Amino acid sequence: MKVSFIGIGAMGAAMVPNLVRAGHSVSVWNRNRAAAEAIEGVTVLDTPAEAFQADAVMTMLANDDAVRGVILDSGALAGANKNCVHIMMATISLALVDELVARHREAGIGYVSAPVFGVPAAAAGAQLNVLAAGDPQAIATVQPLLDAVGRQTWRLGDDPKRANVVKISGNMMIAQAFTAMGEAAYLSESYGVSAADLLNVLTNTLFAAPIYQRYGGFVANNSFEPGFKLPLGLKDVNLALSAALAKGAVLPVAEQVRENMQQAMAQGLEDRDWSVAATIRRQR
Repeated sequence: MKVSFIGIGAMGAAMVPNLVRAGHSVSVWNRNRAAAEAIEGVTVLDTPAEAFQADAVMTMLANDDAVRGVILDSGALAGANKNCVHIMMATISLALVDELVARHREAGIGYVSAPVFGVPAAAAGAQLNVLAAGDPQAIATVQPLLDAVGRQTWRLGDDPKRANVVKISGNMMIAQAFTAMGEAAYLSESYGVSAADLLNVLTNTLFAAPIYQRYGGFVANNSFEPGFKLPLGLKDVNLALSAALAKGAVLPVAEQVRENMQQAMAQGLEDRDWSVAATIRRQR
């Protein structure tokens, strides 16, 4: 397929080579052109609007503001190829999803929500879990692209918001998990059991899952090299709280996690992995 990719951050830079290796004709656009030019086997575009002349556009941007600026405010949709399907892979607010769906309908092009679970290392190995929702025919059209970057596509229905709420909920649970590990480590250490010993047991018995093992290792070793930086994690927890507010719901654990993250930001830890917020619980 002829595919364009918008957003060459850590995730995009890891995903695009898999599209090239799968035999697709790939063009890329990024605000920092040098990051796009560093990828072999692609054509570098001058504007986001050019990206929408392809069969499909995959977008991986940091937040709502970036998506709005690059996709909506730029006018990129105005002259889009009518057969194009836009695959939004960014983690964004549910309100923006609704706006994007309406704007794509006006432009006469397809829209699919396809956020992913996985860090850049998983992206590089095409091991992402893709959460897909939208028009089934549009998803079927772009499935070869999703197959090129992920190990499984989880189809979640016709409403694009369904994929986004699963993504937001999942990231909220990750944050709650490493917060719980931070508290458990504090308790065990107060009785002379190291965090490493505690979490070695727990992540190989009760919580023997990749997420617990990954973040348990960070907490145990008090080492938080960034896989997913703190500001992005805080953004995702805020998305969960905003989604709950729209339904009149309360998420008290998520509110505590946000407070921990805000304190970590205030301590100048914004360049660390988001799980560094677990240290706030141990401090307290």
